Amino acid sequence: MVVFAGAGTALAQNRTSRDTILLGAVIEGHDTIPMVFLPDVYKYDKLPKRLAKERKHYDILYYNVVKTYPYAVIAADVLKDVDVNLARLQNNKEGRKAYLKTVEKELNRRFKGELEDMTISQGQVLVKLIDRQTGKNCYGIIKELKGGFSAVIWQSVALLFSNSLKREYDPTDRDKEIEGIVKEIEDGNYHHYKYQMQQSQLQTRRN
Repeated sequence: MVVFAGAGTALAQNRTSRDTILLGAVIEGHDTIPMVFLPDVYKYDKLPKRLAKERKHYDILYYNVVKTYPYAVIAADVLKDVDVNLARLQNNKEGRKAYLKTVEKELNRRFKGELEDMTISQGQVLVKLIDRQTGKNCYGIIKELKGGFSAVIWQSVALLFSNSLKREYDPTDRDKEIEGIVKEIEDGNYHHYKYQMQQSQLQTRRN
């Protein structure tokens, strides 16, 4: 094998070391044949039906977590602000009521359409992720912000879709797969989500 650099004589004076590409070659008789090494390509047989079904389930879950995770992070940020402001208005019943109406109106304006477009399974994942990010289940959040009657209604609706707003997030057992996906997002792509959320919040303030 030999190593040579391809360069036309007419352009030689204008070329630099950065323009030169070293390329291996094999000499066969009077012919010099350029040679490159390509990465290995692996071809796998089809997965057994059971494993294929599990893989499909995981792929769907991964997609749903990636789609809903930013909303859970935003919900946690909003709830922190709400808790701080409600603490300041602790002795002002009318002020608390007016403030919560303003928050609800703003959230509906910003997210209602997007949330309504989610599938049932995505909604189930979102409920779990909100619990993960806030440390509070959705039933408790609704009860705190809108009252017990509203929380009961939403819990009844959730049960119709095999979901529970009271169920706590379980990262070590029941929700272990979701936790693994979230960890992957946070380790590798969280800066991307953070940027998206910052841009979304800026857009909300401008509007």
